[in-house]
Amino acid sequence: MPTTTDRLPAAQSGSITLGGDLTVNRMGFGAMRITGQGIWGLPEDLNAALATLRRAVELGVDFIDTADSYGPNVSEELIAQALFPYPTGLVIATKVGWTRHGPGVWQHNASPAHIQEAIEGSLKRLRLERIDVYQLHVPDPAVSFDASMETLARLKEQGKIRHVGLSNVTLEHIQRARKIVPIVCVQNRYSFSDREWDFVVDDCEAHKIAFIPWGPMAQGREANEVMRRIAAGRQVSTAVVSLAWLLRRSPVMLPIPGTSNVKHLEENLSAAAFQLSDAEFAALAAVVPKPYWLRA
Repeated sequence: MPTTTDRLPAAQSGSITLGGDLTVNRMGFGAMRITGQGIWGLPEDLNAALATLRRAVELGVDFIDTADSYGPNVSEELIAQALFPYPTGLVIATKVGWTRHGPGVWQHNASPAHIQEAIEGSLKRLRLERIDVYQLHVPDPAVSFDASMETLARLKEQGKIRHVGLSNVTLEHIQRARKIVPIVCVQNRYSFSDREWDFVVDDCEAHKIAFIPWGPMAQGREANEVMRRIAAGRQVSTAVVSLAWLLRRSPVMLPIPGTSNVKHLEENLSAAAFQLSDAEFAALAAVVPKPYWLRA
């Protein structure tokens, strides 16, 4: 018999286990958009951002993804402000590898020294003794990738990280990283209309690694005609169809749609219970989207 927890919207997406010991619902929340414009500073409506975080947890979200570069620091601080002391089972994943110097400005830094310093900042802001999932946000072209991963492995050995993840990586990066430290998740840009990393999704599925698609609704790009037709016929938004497609695409898919609006959050989470028919899924699968770099 289903429990009350099972009936929560996010729980209807099913679950996935990270690293053998962290089981979370497959509909998570991305906390980048709770910051200000340009992912810089405080949000325009602080109360709305805090309410969105709290409502996400009320609706069964138990995986929240953030990064020290969101704000910078703001997203991590707001998560703690809204949710600490954290409910049992809530997994907060954060990232390191970008530094910020202004709105919309991102600069690589995945040096061992920076990672060692950054973990202390994230622990303090999130009010944690250990971060459940700590991800390399992006490989740094000026730093040895292996050196970055070896630093994360040492932090895991020190007990400051429970599990290690990757973001914005190639299949080669994943294979190299796994020789140094176990990898529990990979976070790359991916959506119905942007499938450049299809082969990475397949590799993650083969190795039981969670795949976290950022930009899961194609960053607001116009939906394909087939998707619009399905959404209209089922009386839902294309966002719901997009997220439902991702959940069905692979059992290791862990979407993290983000927003700072409770209404949008509730709409996104409704996708966890939305089931595409076999015919609808086949029609969507038959669409061949343009490569990301060829779209305006």
